[in-house]
Amino acid sequence: MPQGDARRLPPRAYCVSGVWPEAVVEEHHGARVAQALAARLQAAIEKKGWSVAEASRRSGVARFTIAKALAGEAWPDLLTIANLEKALEVDLWPGREV
Repeated sequence: MPQGDARRLPPRAYCVSGVWPEAVVEEHHGARVAQALAARLQAAIEKKGWSVAEASRRSGVARFTIAKALAGEAWPDLLTIANLEKALEVDLWPGREV
């Protein structure tokens, strides 16, 4: 599947002001979804009392991938999100009830 211009820059590149993931983000729906997902992921990891390494071990998602999603440096794919949701026992997708 072609990525196109919408993925040319990482999500945090669409920040207008502030620091990711609390920053104000441009009118870019994908970046806003990635931002909300990063915030939910960070909260879920903290609630479990896990490190990124522990979340990686339990989910099978590389630490680097988790760190990049948290930092807004990558566009997490569906399988990554699904594996993290299963391991953390939480719904990470923005727009649904927490």
